[in-house]
Amino acid sequence: MSEPEERIEAKPPVEQDSLLRSMLRSAWGLSLFAIITAGFIALTQVVTKDKIIEQIKQARSKALLEIVPVGQFDNNLLDNAFWLEAEAQLGLKEAGEAFVALDQGQARYFILPLVAPDGYTAPIRLIMSVDLSGTVIGLRVIEHKETPGLGDKIDIKKSDWVRLFEGRSLENTPESAWAVKKDGGEFDQLTGATITPRAIVNAVYKGLQYFSAHKSELLAAAGTSVASPLTSSSAQGVEP
Repeated sequence: MSEPEERIEAKPPVEQDSLLRSMLRSAWGLSLFAIITAGFIALTQVVTKDKIIEQIKQARSKALLEIVPVGQFDNNLLDNAFWLEAEAQLGLKEAGEAFVALDQGQARYFILPLVAPDGYTAPIRLIMSVDLSGTVIGLRVIEHKETPGLGDKIDIKKSDWVRLFEGRSLENTPESAWAVKKDGGEFDQLTGATITPRAIVNAVYKGLQYFSAHKSELLAAAGTSVASPLTSSSAQGVEP
């Protein structure tokens, strides 16, 4: 005798409806949870956005104020920013933000972005302030990846090495002196690290050359809060 065929009994309509309602409730629950979560994240971003922007502004302002004499200018440095196009003398491969310190509407100090492309591990980003005579007032490293304990002494938090540039200019420091002492120059190298200080000395020297050659245009750019980028071609033939 052949075995009886197995019967597959269909679920009653009531059970099917119950299962469908359960699945729909789960789907709606997940959707509602996703909507609430997204709304909470969006609300948090809106609430904290202004606070974050203000904190960033305060941090930037603090860095700038470290390299210009407080009390000798009367403007908000962040309000008098202008952009410089990519410039080899400054080490910039893209536009960089510069600032001017004003005293009763007249330019007194400029803060220029510098990049030393030949750091030991990566390019070193700096900001340098100069007065109208082209003398370095202050210098700070704002980004680097130099070796901890050696090259990282370029950071003002680790040592005062960057202060060696204060008071230096093209007028009081001959070209041959713009090198570390190991190379016959006047600037101390860091113990166990020569490449890093060599890169910064070179960057500062080129930055001062740029300021000397573009001083007239920088003064013109300081006439507005935000000026159009300065181009290398437009600076040709400009007297310092």
